[in-house]
Amino acid sequence: MQLNKEINKRRTFGIISHPDAGKTTLTEKLLLFGGAIQEAGAVKSNKIKKGATSDFMEIERQRGISVATSVLAFNYKEKKINILDTPGHKDFAEDTFRTLTAVDSVIVVIDVAKGVEEQTEKLVEVCRMRNIPMIIFINKLDREGKDAFDLLDEVEQKLGLKVTPLSFPIGMGYDFKGIYNVWEKNINLFSGDSKKNIEETIAFDDVNNPELEKIIGEKAAEELRENLELVYEVYPDFDKDAYMKSELQPVFFGSALNNFGVRELLDCFVEIAPPPLPKKAEERLVKPNEEAFTGFVFKIHANMDPRHRDRLAFIKIVSGTFERNTPYLHVRHNKNLKFSSPNAFFAEKKEIVDISYAGDIVGLHDTGNFKIGDTLTQGEVLNFKGIPSFSPEHFRYINNADPMKAKQLDKGINQLMDEGVAQLFTLEINNRKVIGTVGALQYEVIQYRLEHEYGAKCSYENLPVHKACWVDPVDSNSKEFAEFKRVKQKFLAKDKQGQLVFFADSAFSIQMTQQKYPNVKLHFVSEYK
Repeated sequence: MQLNKEINKRRTFGIISHPDAGKTTLTEKLLLFGGAIQEAGAVKSNKIKKGATSDFMEIERQRGISVATSVLAFNYKEKKINILDTPGHKDFAEDTFRTLTAVDSVIVVIDVAKGVEEQTEKLVEVCRMRNIPMIIFINKLDREGKDAFDLLDEVEQKLGLKVTPLSFPIGMGYDFKGIYNVWEKNINLFSGDSKKNIEETIAFDDVNNPELEKIIGEKAAEELRENLELVYEVYPDFDKDAYMKSELQPVFFGSALNNFGVRELLDCFVEIAPPPLPKKAEERLVKPNEEAFTGFVFKIHANMDPRHRDRLAFIKIVSGTFERNTPYLHVRHNKNLKFSSPNAFFAEKKEIVDISYAGDIVGLHDTGNFKIGDTLTQGEVLNFKGIPSFSPEHFRYINNADPMKAKQLDKGINQLMDEGVAQLFTLEINNRKVIGTVGALQYEVIQYRLEHEYGAKCSYENLPVHKACWVDPVDSNSKEFAEFKRVKQKFLAKDKQGQLVFFADSAFSIQMTQQKYPNVKLHFVSEYK
């Protein structure tokens, strides 16, 4: 059956890591193998100032970081691969958490010198909560770094994972000779030439063969034999079922910048990674091979092309097929919408597609109908779960710095908040607008985008708030709730969805409020309604 065949071809995954571990570079090299690009954009010489292919927002190019999730696709070995390249910077973690609701598996990139870092721990925790299958890629082997076994121990201990190496380095840094591919039983020699698309591979079933000395030298051959003996003794054999259940994580070593070890990772990935998986809605479990289309918005991106004020809603197709010019039910608005130009992506290139299948990501032009978490179906009322909004860490009043541009500022703020860049709160007492973010860098991004995309200028004032708590009264007509609202009126605001929020100035304040008003529940996470 055509639908099943198409679904089984698809692999939709996210790449996650701490900033600077080489995630965007790895994305590019995967695209090179897929023939999707001819040269890597990570050429950072002084003569050629080229940004990475997946970083298309001006501020990303200036800073050299990814601040928005890019959606990229390519074909490889008869599989259609969809990559979601997520921001590594912790100030944009919320975008990454939401993106993880749209992937079926994940590749975690770790820097060989720095090992497991804080942001990686947080992101892997989210993957473990959702049982997302993970492959680990230890990057930058051409640099001096930690011992391979120490790194494997660190991954197990800090991330709480159970690993099995499917490739193993021969030396490291200056002594780096290449990689022994445990998965395919061959040796990949490292030449250090980043212009070479594919390195030399030598089939090598038996590492005890004396030929090994001739290829990599006596010392390296002896060391490799000892290391592999340890690998086979200490680590479990790869088991696909355990990987799919997120109980076992294969590990690959390489250097993305030098395009080394990437093919091994990709070849294994297309074999073992899951096709589109079922997804839980509030009403029932939705399976990808159901005939009827269902999908949900996990990201909104405005002004991908600054010359055209376009806004795209990214939809993950959960089941069935999405067809152009077919009416679908927007569940929250309870109205049918038709899309004449749904987009598929390759970095900055977009193309209009007539039909997309479960597992694909489609961009729909949006005039303000969508917000994150919205569901589209062929008529059934479904609401997909698990796209939360977390309590921000930073709070600032936003002021209009150019009174002539009040309309542009309002429009800009509303659109950026719909994208999930930050959260907007309006104080009950005086209607002043407050922006809450996960990290301080987001304020710069908002200011920059308001000016360059909407022609509006803003300034900020600090607001000493410890946490935003969503208010959930047991009885909204009770005297206790009325008293709570009267006493706390200076600290109450509404979020963009109209939900009541309490701004607490300290952890102590939260504790005292909960003791004094036991029937007014306070939440640190708001599921989008």
